[in-house]
Amino acid sequence: QVQLVESGGGLVQAGDSLRLSCAASGRTFRYYVMGWFRQAPGKEREFVAAVTSRGGSTDYADFLKGRFTISKDNAKDTVYLQMNSLKPEDTAVYYCAFRSDMKLTMREDDYDYWGQGTQVTVSS
Repeated sequence: QVQLVESGGGLVQAGDSLRLSCAASGRTFRYYVMGWFRQAPGKEREFVAAVTSRGGSTDYADFLKGRFTISKDNAKDTVYLQMNSLKPEDTAVYYCAFRSDMKLTMREDDYDYWGQGTQVTVSS
């Protein structure tokens, strides 16, 4: 089992920045992918970004247009999501996800473990 704990969410104004963190604990894997998804009110959960544990390959949702950056600290088993130029439409619950495989994927079903989520609210 892998436990994921997100932090860093909150209420910000449009144009502000925020950094989310996700710390993993429990069973260890040599190769894995950690990603971020989000779910806005009344909408389905959608992929945001993902990063591999080895090599640091990344993938992003097209709609981000360079505003978000995913990074990792393997020593701390932690992944970060730096969110810049936030917009009201970025308001959502952000979930951290873990995949015990090296292949990057945007598919929700490909991830094995999930965090409880952290709320991000962007006011206009």
